[in-house]
Amino acid sequence: MNHQRLHIIIASALGIGYIPKGSGTFGAILACLGVIGLNALFPTNALGYQAVLVGLTIIFLFIGRKASEVTEQIWGEDSSKIVIDEVVGQWLSLCLIPFSWTNLVLGLVLFRIYDIFKPFNIRSFEKYENGWGVMLDDVAAGIWANLTLQVILLLFNFYV
Repeated sequence: MNHQRLHIIIASALGIGYIPKGSGTFGAILACLGVIGLNALFPTNALGYQAVLVGLTIIFLFIGRKASEVTEQIWGEDSSKIVIDEVVGQWLSLCLIPFSWTNLVLGLVLFRIYDIFKPFNIRSFEKYENGWGVMLDDVAAGIWANLTLQVILLLFNFYV
């Protein structure tokens, strides 16, 4: 397999980016499926689950950056076909959050709100080049979603 094709597979999150409508949401849902799988692998080891999730998030941030850089040359700037950024942002929104179905859904909703509406100057991260702009606005959205979810969980003692 040539490198360009590999970057396309990664950037499109195994082809999810080719879905004509809502590809970003489907990319975030794919990330949630990955989290469900991780929880199944580490059902009684929260530390192991979190360590792997944080590790994957960091690794795919850099892999996604390179794949985004390459595929922007093919598809244009920040194409809707690039959804690896949503995968990373969604994972980030759930890092250090205890696994539960409620937390998973809240994390998904919060991440998509921050990713779509881009409050708190999230859009300013899009200016970076070499694939960083594609990734960093979703990283910012993921951080804001995570912080919001942490506050909700603390305020409502909602760790379920």
